[in-house]
Amino acid sequence: MEFARRTRADLSRLLMEHQFGVDEVLTKVTILREEFLHLRRYNPIEHVTSRVKSPESLVRKMVRRNVAPSVDAIREHVTDIAGVRITCSFIEDTYRVLKALVSQDDVRVIKVKDYIKEPKPNGYKSIHAIVEVPVFLSTGAVPVVVEIQIRTIAMDFWASLEHKIHYKFDGDVPDHLAESLSDAAMIAEQLDRRMEDLHREVHGEHRADQPDEPAEIDEDMIVRMWQMMRESEEG
Repeated sequence: MEFARRTRADLSRLLMEHQFGVDEVLTKVTILREEFLHLRRYNPIEHVTSRVKSPESLVRKMVRRNVAPSVDAIREHVTDIAGVRITCSFIEDTYRVLKALVSQDDVRVIKVKDYIKEPKPNGYKSIHAIVEVPVFLSTGAVPVVVEIQIRTIAMDFWASLEHKIHYKFDGDVPDHLAESLSDAAMIAEQLDRRMEDLHREVHGEHRADQPDEPAEIDEDMIVRMWQMMRESEEG
């Protein structure tokens, strides 16, 4: 009984820390969205979702992977307890957002898997970045691992449908549905490419080494600010 109580308490604290890790990443993403929205002419982030594994889901994964019921073992062998999914408009945006996140000083990159350049056999596409962020508790900083998935709207739609079909058939998807999903993945890729071409035709090519133009500021506001400064100096 004592072991069970201690294990339950350890798992509860571990999940709490991972929720805080998600919160840290979401704060970073929110800041990026606000920067793109207010200071630049283009926001590459469409929407963001997050989740932390439930205790039941975590225990099931520990059993499948034969992970010892200790916090250290879980931290080492289970890297997807906390997850953040970022959906972007275009393929180019996925890499832009990834670079903006992993280049921050307090984000340590553990592993990046680029399933956009090298899709899974079933057609799945996304960028998976396993990162470590510091969570500051009353007892000090705790490093927490968070999995970040970055994909386009088309990729996200396909992945959602594939997950539902995979779940319905308990992993044993009929051949004709698997083939249809593979065809749909190719169509989704064609849609991504075509929409990106249209975006470039309208807005031009974005250069990574050229910063975005800041949003325009009302000229009347500048004049009013200048007048206020003059009045302050004369007063």
